[in-house]
Amino acid sequence: MRSARFRRTRRAGAITLVSALTLTALAACGTSSSDDGGGSEGGSGSSDPAAPLDPKTKVTITIDCMPPAAKAAELKEWKEDVAEFNEKYPNVTIDGRSTPGQCLEPPRFTAMLKAKSQPDVFFTYFTDLPQVLDHDGAEDITAYVNDKTVPALEDIDPDVLGQLKHEDKLYGLPTSNYTMGLLINRSLFEQAGLDPDNPPRTWDEVRTAAKKISDLGDGIAGFGEYSAGNTGGWHFTAQMYSLGGDVVDASGRKAAFNDELGKQVAENLHAMRWEDDSMGKTQLLKWGDLQKQIATDKLGMFLAAPDDITYMVQQLGADYENFGMAPIPGGKNTLAGGNSYMIKKGISSDKIKAAVAWLDFQNLTVGEGQFNWERKKKDDLPVGLPQPNFWLNESKKKDDAARIEHATMPVENFKPFMDSPVPGKAEPPKAQEVYKVLDNVMSGILTNEDADIDKLLDTAEQQVNQVLATQ
Repeated sequence: MRSARFRRTRRAGAITLVSALTLTALAACGTSSSDDGGGSEGGSGSSDPAAPLDPKTKVTITIDCMPPAAKAAELKEWKEDVAEFNEKYPNVTIDGRSTPGQCLEPPRFTAMLKAKSQPDVFFTYFTDLPQVLDHDGAEDITAYVNDKTVPALEDIDPDVLGQLKHEDKLYGLPTSNYTMGLLINRSLFEQAGLDPDNPPRTWDEVRTAAKKISDLGDGIAGFGEYSAGNTGGWHFTAQMYSLGGDVVDASGRKAAFNDELGKQVAENLHAMRWEDDSMGKTQLLKWGDLQKQIATDKLGMFLAAPDDITYMVQQLGADYENFGMAPIPGGKNTLAGGNSYMIKKGISSDKIKAAVAWLDFQNLTVGEGQFNWERKKKDDLPVGLPQPNFWLNESKKKDDAARIEHATMPVENFKPFMDSPVPGKAEPPKAQEVYKVLDNVMSGILTNEDADIDKLLDTAEQQVNQVLATQ
């Protein structure tokens, strides 16, 4: 996967991190489309966009984010999937584009859109849709996506598909999604006399548990938070959502966090930091810092997406057995996001059909492609994390069963998270700019014992309103 860390480069700001699950982004994977909207290279495709791809169609499509050689197992599986796909579509050439690093880097992504140099099938985060549309970069694929071309369409969470829609038009297909929860260090929970199978469900319980864990001493913090690199604002938003609040109102034009819920979030964190001394002395943390702390048994819990665990195991040498997940405390809503592929505006109808067929096979079919859990286990890749988790109905039952059957980690540790799903809520408009402002609230709370919370929120409200006024 794009690393958990780098998936957050645009999701949580320009964060320079490293990871195979760390969604960092060293470079845009693709640099150019294979054509400028020309025909089907001699194919015999139907002119009806709703019709499935004709197996006789001859076409080449360029695709972002083919695994690099450094990810040998992932690249092996990619090649296997291309070969299997070509058994049904022998005349479709999959031209995968890869770079030594990760798939996306925000400045290069923007430059690619401006230059119209994206591959035919290009990788995005859910939050990229406005930027892509601003540059007229993605094809409206609504007419191409139906239960014939994507048989499991009705089993994909409509809230996930909704992240890729604008004015009821579909511009992408998901490859993964996430919702945030409470990630815990099971060993520290046990040492503090807490039950790791019954993690905190409210923020009051978090505060109580954090104090017990920090009382273990030896520099251990009970709860950790970010306050730099846009990640502080990202987590302030997550906490607001968890209590049923918001950071931007429904119009998208006005800040909504300077209210009683916003004060509750700020005051609770300030109390944990300064009254309880349960958040550690080192602050101004960003993505990657809390992962290192919890992986080395110096932190009891923090808000995270499940794939942070794989990053910590693969990159930091931690053990899956030492971690657990619970729903986000408060449980009203949780910040949700994910990744998708979009199709370049202006390419031929046959190319679009070939792209949809590939994305269906690779990313949207239970038991195939990325959901071939049996193969992943044989290839020593992680199996058992509760994401991607966009399936509903029979597809969900089948995928859950296979994920458990072939698990390479103790899936029971994630049972609280899986058994009590919290409704996901998308990031606010102008997310990164809003998060940058809210970093100041988080850093003020966590670095200044005498912080004026009302003033911090008032100032942030004025600044966010200015950001939103520029839309």
